[in-house]
Amino acid sequence: MERRDVLKTLSAWIAGAAAPLAAVAAPPMPLKKTAVEWKALVSPAAYQVLFEEGTERAGSSPLNAEKRPGTFVCAACYLPLFDAAHKYESGTGWPSFWQPLPGALGTSTDFKLILPRTEYHCVRCGGHQGHVFNDGPQPTGKRYCNNGVALSFVPQGETLPALRS
Repeated sequence: MERRDVLKTLSAWIAGAAAPLAAVAAPPMPLKKTAVEWKALVSPAAYQVLFEEGTERAGSSPLNAEKRPGTFVCAACYLPLFDAAHKYESGTGWPSFWQPLPGALGTSTDFKLILPRTEYHCVRCGGHQGHVFNDGPQPTGKRYCNNGVALSFVPQGETLPALRS
């Protein structure tokens, strides 16, 4: 699928006229920016989490209480990452999801706490989002434990922001 086809599909999905992002076969175009460029676009707290793999304090994100239908997007590049229908209360103090949107996340293994954990990041900008665990609800059994500062929420019916270039 060519870039223009991906953009058409995304536009149609945003307008509610097409299938969800699962219909998008090609990954989004990678986005590379310097540290100075990212720092100009996101808050200091978001930069520390997204590009220095930090963690925000548990319970500090207003997105923990977000219950409306909509889409959670990467705070750095605005790639849609999670449908609000897949969010649940995990009791961890961070927004948690049982499933990401198809093709939105990449993973790697981190050993920062000695034991290996699966870290996930935005596939487009590489921004660190959180860690995935195998203690979530069915049907996936996964818990995508996300830093709220790494996300933005777009309520259903509002226009998703254009992907940053």
